Amino acid sequence: MCRRKIFSLLGLILGAIAAGAAFSGAARAGAFVVEKRAITDMKAMFGQVESRDIVPARTRIGGVLASRTVDEGTLVKAGDVIATVADEKLALQAQSLDGQIKALQSQLDNANVALKRAQDLLPRGFVTKAAFDQAKTNVDVLQHQVDSMRSQRDVVQQQMSEGNVLAPKDGRVLTISVVTGSVVMPGEAIARIAAGPLFLRLSLPERHAALLKLGSQVALTPRGEDAGADVATGLAAMRKGKIVKIYPEIENGRVLADAEVSKLDDYFVGERVQVYAPVGEREAILVPRSAVTTRSGVDYVRVLRSEGPLAVAVVFAESSEPGMVEILTGLAPGDKVQVP
Repeated sequence: MCRRKIFSLLGLILGAIAAGAAFSGAARAGAFVVEKRAITDMKAMFGQVESRDIVPARTRIGGVLASRTVDEGTLVKAGDVIATVADEKLALQAQSLDGQIKALQSQLDNANVALKRAQDLLPRGFVTKAAFDQAKTNVDVLQHQVDSMRSQRDVVQQQMSEGNVLAPKDGRVLTISVVTGSVVMPGEAIARIAAGPLFLRLSLPERHAALLKLGSQVALTPRGEDAGADVATGLAAMRKGKIVKIYPEIENGRVLADAEVSKLDDYFVGERVQVYAPVGEREAILVPRSAVTTRSGVDYVRVLRSEGPLAVAVVFAESSEPGMVEILTGLAPGDKVQVP
C-alpha cells in the first residue's frame, strides 16, 4: 500500500515537471497577448472612373467640316488643330477685298505722281497752292481707304483662321459627334475631351454617410480580380488612395464621394472597378495567422496557462492587416496565445 502511494506521488511529481517543461518550452516558442483593437471596417463596393474635367472642342465659325485630324482615344495638347471648318464665302470675300485693294493702290500711285508734280511746279508758279493742297488731300484720302480695306482683309483672314477647331486643354478625345462633310454652326461641339486627372467616384448607402471622413484610405482591386479574393491575402498589396471630397447631397438613398488613386491613366473613363472604402471602426481580436492550426477541419490555437498549453477551438475570419486573422469566438482579452 505504501508502495502504491509512493509511485502515485512520483507520477504526480513527474507530470508536474513535464507540464512545467512543456510550459517553459511553449513560452520559449513565443507568446502573443490577446487584446481588443480598433480596426477600420472596410466595405467592398464599385467605384466609377471619372475625369475631373470634360470639355467640348467647339467651332468658332459656321461652314462645312472639311477635315478631321483626331479620333476617339487620341491624346491631344492644348492648341492642337483637331478639325477644320471651311466657309467658301470667306474665300470669295477675301478675293473681292484683294481686288479692291489693288484698285485703290493704283489710284494711290497716280495720286502720289500728281502730288510730286505739283510739289515740283509750285515753287515756279505753274501750280497754285490750292491745287497742291488738293493733290495732297487726294493722296491722304486714298491712303486711308487702302488702310481700311486692308483691315477688312485682315478681319476676313482671321475668320478663315478661326475655321481651325482647337483642343482647349491637354487630354484624351472621348467622343466625336460630327463627321467630315457635315454642316456645322458657330459654337457647335465637334469633340469631347477628358482634360482633367482621373479619379474614382464612390456611391455608398446613406447609412454610411455619417461615417465617411476626408482623407480616409481606400484600396483599389486590380482589374479582373474579385474583391473578396483580395481580402484573403490582405489589402496591403492593393493600390491605395484617399477620399478627397464628400458631396453634401444624398440622392436616391446614396451618398457620393470622390477618391484620388495614383496611376489611373490606363483606365477607361466610366469604367467600374471594385474598391474597398472605410465605413467606420469596430473592436476586434487579432492574432497572428501562424498561431492557428487546423486538424480534422477544426481550427485551433494553443493558449498558454499555468497548468500547460491548451488547444482551444476558434472561429476566425481573414483580416485586412497582413499576417493577422480576426478571432470571432474562442478567445478573450488577456489570453496568451502560443506563436511558433
